[in-house]
Amino acid sequence: MNETILVLDFGGQYKELIARTVRFCGVYSQIMPGDISTKRIKNINPIGIILTGGPESVYDSKAIKCDKHIFDLGIPVFGICYGMQLMCHCLGGEVKRGNKGEYGKVNIVPIEGTMSLRKPFKALMSHRDVVSQVPTGFRVTAHSENYIAAFECTDKKLYGVQFHPETSHTKGGMEIIRYFLYEICGAKGKYRLDDYIEKETVHIREHVGSNRVLLALSGGVDSSVCAALLSRAIPDQLTCVFVDHGFMRQNEGDEIERIFSKRKLNLVRVNAQNRFLKRLKKIVDPEQKRKIIGEEFVRVFEEEAAKLGHIPFLAQGTIYPDIVESGGGATGDVIKSHHNVGGLPGTLTFSQILEPLSGLFKDEVRIIGEKLGLPKSLVGRQPFPGPGLAIRITGEVTKEKLDILRQADIVIREEIGQLKKRPDQYFAVLTNCFSVGVKGDARTYDPVIALRAVTTSDFMTCEYSPLSHKILSKISTRITSEVAGLSRVVYDITGKPPATVEWE
Repeated sequence: MNETILVLDFGGQYKELIARTVRFCGVYSQIMPGDISTKRIKNINPIGIILTGGPESVYDSKAIKCDKHIFDLGIPVFGICYGMQLMCHCLGGEVKRGNKGEYGKVNIVPIEGTMSLRKPFKALMSHRDVVSQVPTGFRVTAHSENYIAAFECTDKKLYGVQFHPETSHTKGGMEIIRYFLYEICGAKGKYRLDDYIEKETVHIREHVGSNRVLLALSGGVDSSVCAALLSRAIPDQLTCVFVDHGFMRQNEGDEIERIFSKRKLNLVRVNAQNRFLKRLKKIVDPEQKRKIIGEEFVRVFEEEAAKLGHIPFLAQGTIYPDIVESGGGATGDVIKSHHNVGGLPGTLTFSQILEPLSGLFKDEVRIIGEKLGLPKSLVGRQPFPGPGLAIRITGEVTKEKLDILRQADIVIREEIGQLKKRPDQYFAVLTNCFSVGVKGDARTYDPVIALRAVTTSDFMTCEYSPLSHKILSKISTRITSEVAGLSRVVYDITGKPPATVEWE
């Protein structure tokens, strides 16, 4: 972490992907607000800065702007999409509304430049505004059929591309970012997770001292890895509390208890299904659901801590994307409040929150889990949201709806689980949309079940999985035959973006 790339966020949908790509290349990255001051940047002392995309126009008075002086710090800067336009705007170039937008894969033709641009390639574009005139001292290094696609000022080490090299849709995008990191920023590539466990173990022991810690254990990848790390660092001071909120998949609560009961952990299971359902009565807004669940989790943990005596630390398996998507540590909209971040209440009886994984991305957490000796079946399991099935039911959550969704979910997991090449995540959503059907010559009017299956390498972007009609037909037939109260199944074919993986 002695060499850092700052990713300045202007509300771009790919900010996490940029940061994760930089780390994948062996360089530490950190997401910060786009309007961060130059003074704070100097204190961080990064070897390079990347400006993300964003939804606004640079000439809009309400648009997020960076401090113009960052371009005079002598630190290499790489602007992507809005970041390129912002660089142009700040340095006296011209940005205007294009005659037409460029969306999806676009042909890029390089001219002569340094950013590893050599021959024509396809790149992901998503913009309407365009750079119409580059600033003084800059030269155009690539163009699309319609517009300027890249520019640079090598004297000041300033570079910009209109496309998105961080996505897999851009051919050679990884090489472009790697070139910026190593050839322009002079990175040594020493960011590794090899000594993370040892360093974090020491840090936890120093931070916690002789105090006791209560870990919120959900049984998911993040909290499980957190449990393994804490049990290594402070084994006799840790109590893991698994709260079964009633929104788990079929028999999942028992399975989690069975797995962790075999490990050297002080495990407490709390069955709190009724209180959570009561709190969600008549609640339909997904953000409100998440926040209510987050608050109720903490209240249960506080009650358990009181039974066990004074426990000042609440530990959580929070990871970096949880913080970013919940609107913390960066600029931009709250995509969804994660129950362990945006769902936390303002008042806590715990004096401190302990989050040893909060600087890591999901793939990094999996690596740490394997190094800690967790079974691959646990470390490699599909992500399951903390609020569970409550956010896979659109509208009000009831026991009847949960029972229906669990049965449909079993069918989907059984059928897709038999495939040799499975999607990275797949599940059912009980929608609040009703449709007319017919069963046994009788009219039905039941809710629609949506099947979601996606392929992704990072869970920050995804494509829908092109399941065969044969498997889709079998799933539909089984669900409508075996699950009472359902007579229609649909398949979600939307990627992320514009959708998210979860529906709520």
